[in-house]
Amino acid sequence: MTSIPNRYRRSHELFARAAKVIPCGIYGHTSPVASLPGEFPYYAARAKGSHYWDVDGNEYIDYLCGYGPVVLGHQHPEVEAAAAEQQSRALCVNHPGEVMVELAEHLVSLIDFSAWSVFGKNGSDMTTWAVQVAREHTGRRKILKVTEAYHGMDPWCTPGHAGLVDEDRVHIHEFDWNDLEAFDRLLSEYRNDVAGVILTPFHHPVFKASVMPAPGFWSHVESACRREGIVLILDDIRAGFRLDLRGSHKLFGFEPDLICLCKALANGHPLSAALGRRELRIAASRVFLTGSYWNSPPAMAASLACLKIMQRDKTPETLRERGEALMQGLVEAGKRHGYAMHCSGPAAVPFIIFADDPSMRRRQRFCAEVTRRGAIFHPHHNWFMSSALSPEDIDSTLRMADGALAQMRDEKI
Repeated sequence: MTSIPNRYRRSHELFARAAKVIPCGIYGHTSPVASLPGEFPYYAARAKGSHYWDVDGNEYIDYLCGYGPVVLGHQHPEVEAAAAEQQSRALCVNHPGEVMVELAEHLVSLIDFSAWSVFGKNGSDMTTWAVQVAREHTGRRKILKVTEAYHGMDPWCTPGHAGLVDEDRVHIHEFDWNDLEAFDRLLSEYRNDVAGVILTPFHHPVFKASVMPAPGFWSHVESACRREGIVLILDDIRAGFRLDLRGSHKLFGFEPDLICLCKALANGHPLSAALGRRELRIAASRVFLTGSYWNSPPAMAASLACLKIMQRDKTPETLRERGEALMQGLVEAGKRHGYAMHCSGPAAVPFIIFADDPSMRRRQRFCAEVTRRGAIFHPHHNWFMSSALSPEDIDSTLRMADGALAQMRDEKI
């Protein structure tokens, strides 16, 4: 791939230092090996609105948004003011603050099937706890999930392989997305022992295109769970509030029993939540849930402000409109240069792939070239829209994409 001398000198210097004192230097989903080593920045310096700067001073239009948490744009003044006001009074204290009650009440008013809410810090906190609640409520062991679906980093669901034992997943069983025959086979094989089914609203595996639910998929799953007394858990960590402020299930026409939320909940402040039906309240009260930082008032104040702003400004509509403009423009740019590019996933959580590109070589080169020109496009992970992205940002990005595609065409990639 084309590299720019010294473009990431500071990033590489920091990485060399980090590699001596931090396992892998940078680990997890932000590791260089998860994107394109040498073609992307490694370290951030600052962010504001729809833009992001790395430690080498390179500026980007941000389509990753911290991998999802930033929904209103970086450093949104109203959100930051709410968080700062709370922090001026308390950051980490012995008891919950009043804002915790206010936020729980607000969330329950948004998510119409829910009667209660709890809070954590990460998406994994909530998905793992929800699985435990399902088991406590039903007295059963088995959990069904989709192959390649990401639900967090705990042993039952991590995409990693190290440090695990067979017992970690002995009661976790997988089926392919949209494969209702395989789903029904698992229900039959483990009848009366399936505690929960945990699913994302649409399938968003890493390295692959996102896949929407087939007609009848959600109604079939929901009906089967009701019939069999199984807890239906919606992992709405990634898409929650971006598709519909009432939860992504509203867009797809079904109702879960538990919903897990995180990324767009507090515009970058660390907070996650789970909400559930009244019938699950007793089980929820029995499953231990805590953390030293989980009652911190500033993040909850940020969340309450964020949710109210999204309601006031109809943010999901803005995200959809901006996402549609970006995707349509990319597809049209591809056609001009002889490439068939396909949109993947909802417009607010978009991804783009090239036809006839099984090695991902074109997608990787395209994302590297656009990023070099000044807009962060991840080649393996879905992107995220924020309401701070302006029509001018979209137009500028499309010009970058056009230049990247022209270069790829000339180089016959």
